[in-house]
Amino acid sequence: MTVPLSVVSPFARHTVVASIIDATRSAALCELNDALITKVKTCLFDLIGCAFESRDLPWSREAVHVAQLSGVIHGAAIIGRSGQSSFGDAAFANGVMGHGLVREDMHSASISHLGIVVIPTLLALAQYKKVTGRHFIQAAVLGYEVGAQVGRVVMDALLARIHRPTGITGPIGACVAASYLLGLSDAQTASAIGLSANTTAGFNQWAHTGGSEMFFHPGFAARNAVTAALLAEQGAFGSPDAMDGEAGLFASLHKPQAGMKFQMFSGAPEILSVYHKPVPACNFAQTATQAALRVSLAHGIQSHDITAIRIRVPHSAAVYPGCDFSGPFENILQAKMSIQFNVVAALLNAGVTEKNFSSLNDSELKRLLTLTTLEQDPLMTQSYPEKQGGEVFVTLKDGAVRHARLDNVVNASFEEVQTRFKDACIAHLGQRRADALETFIMNIENTQDAGLIGALMESAT
Repeated sequence: MTVPLSVVSPFARHTVVASIIDATRSAALCELNDALITKVKTCLFDLIGCAFESRDLPWSREAVHVAQLSGVIHGAAIIGRSGQSSFGDAAFANGVMGHGLVREDMHSASISHLGIVVIPTLLALAQYKKVTGRHFIQAAVLGYEVGAQVGRVVMDALLARIHRPTGITGPIGACVAASYLLGLSDAQTASAIGLSANTTAGFNQWAHTGGSEMFFHPGFAARNAVTAALLAEQGAFGSPDAMDGEAGLFASLHKPQAGMKFQMFSGAPEILSVYHKPVPACNFAQTATQAALRVSLAHGIQSHDITAIRIRVPHSAAVYPGCDFSGPFENILQAKMSIQFNVVAALLNAGVTEKNFSSLNDSELKRLLTLTTLEQDPLMTQSYPEKQGGEVFVTLKDGAVRHARLDNVVNASFEEVQTRFKDACIAHLGQRRADALETFIMNIENTQDAGLIGALMESAT
């Protein structure tokens, strides 16, 4: 038996949890406009497309193997696989695969990849309980909002050197989305959030070694979000002040007053500030890499003419674990995190595709890396996180300097995300089934059963 929120604690109405619950009741959440609907569709295309593209990578195979150990008759689909797994395990595997290319969506102010937790959670639970497409979209908007706000009030460059932001923001945001999707009561939602706050985890030591635990962080977060919501639905009680209590999440991060800054929907919905990566690499490598690409395409530079490369980025980019690294590169993840590697690869290949990571030991790449320096730019630092700048100077043998500066990260457009989704789906599902999945997502706001997407994502083998 659940306990009414007002009875749980005399302080309950002053907690962050209470403000979240108030937001879930807001009429504004029901006012879905074209921009929000299109954004959620973009997030779906991005997550599912990335999952299809990364389905055969080592971490994806490992996650799917573990998830399929729980084979069930009635559960949820794993993207690009046949059969079903438990709802939590399906969310786990899909979260890992959505992160597999390091090309997931990004919310800069929270330093978080919210889509790889929120979307897998909702995809799984939409197959647990029948919900409309509009309800699914509303849940996604809410999940992104909560995760983004948690990140805004607690995450900073110093904290992110140790704690993986997505491991903190993801379980809570996704759990709120799940609670809304399932129609939980206020007290159940409060308990679900309290439980999910106890599952926040993930450290950034992987960035120093190239360890693959990074890929599993969103999977753990999505599975924990599903579990917390389902436990609360069954009556489990979680502390309503597990986030901002004296021994809660914020206190554990040495930010005990963070709850005072927490505001839901105080401006444009946070999901609208999420961007979709054009480069399959770390968020902090994006802008400088795009600047390097512009230099390469504009001037047709031959790599053997380069004598120096100078990169300027915000402070947060330079100090994030793994980003200021010139090698040696023992695995792909180290390269995907390195700003220097991504800039040099863009200059060398005149492109920013997955192929850039196929030759970690290329002799010319190694030579260029020895010529590369990384600096912090004060103006970019001041503008971050509202803007995430990047600048590249390339010096040539004749003394000429080629240069490009971008004030903000380049966002992959809806059409670009949709195209790469479609290409990945066709490669694994074939044209007819890829068309059916694309059509379903394009019209999801009109469906009476969002969970039907599960069967469309499955592979025949």
